[in-house]
Amino acid sequence: MQRVLGKIITANELFNLIENGDKIAIGVSGGKDSMVLLYALSLLRNFLNFNFDIVGITLQLGFPDMDFTRIHDFCKAKNIEYHLIPTKVYDILSEKRDKNNKIQCSLCAKFKKGILINEAKKLACNKVAMAHHLDDGIETLFMNAIYNGYLASFKPKMYLDKENITFIRPLILCPEKDIISDALKNHLPIVKSTCVNDKKTSREKVKNWLNKDVYQKFPEARVNFPNMLLNKERVILWEEQKKD
Repeated sequence: MQRVLGKIITANELFNLIENGDKIAIGVSGGKDSMVLLYALSLLRNFLNFNFDIVGITLQLGFPDMDFTRIHDFCKAKNIEYHLIPTKVYDILSEKRDKNNKIQCSLCAKFKKGILINEAKKLACNKVAMAHHLDDGIETLFMNAIYNGYLASFKPKMYLDKENITFIRPLILCPEKDIISDALKNHLPIVKSTCVNDKKTSREKVKNWLNKDVYQKFPEARVNFPNMLLNKERVILWEEQKKD
């Protein structure tokens, strides 16, 4: 886990994500990203010169054939506090399908965020950690440009004043390939999503475009895209200058 831990420490130095006395709820979907984040933060407690607590939270959304027993056993073996929260998200999503009879990803994300925040606050957590990584950040930038007409990615750290809780993304500087590698090397338990939209989203289209086209033709983009997200001083966009 050295590469991932090193990237998390660098991200913490840049964005002040984890502080002394924090109690951090980690959203654990069961996928590789969230499992690497959970394990990495459990190890990180031994390296930082201050104290913080972590709590793993899995929302049992109701998708069929998803068993989180191995994650529960893993957390018990590693002395990580873990909570499996039953929800009715899948039932609600099934009732609120879009005009094409598909489950709405945006609605699912909204429900998950709200429930996770509520559960974190019940457990006296002051922060919620999500497992979005470097590739997610780059993909989000292009998704917003392509589908929404503006340039924006998610922030490494964001305080939600209405909820009085802070969202952090400790994997923000970690490439997905390092996460995949560490998940395999450490034999982390992975629960495959059974959502019918899995791997069929707009994000997946942008991911495939970047990996199979852009990075193949312009390999330097793998270095320059992360630099772009950190180089806010060099953003030059058009500004309207209306006549008086």
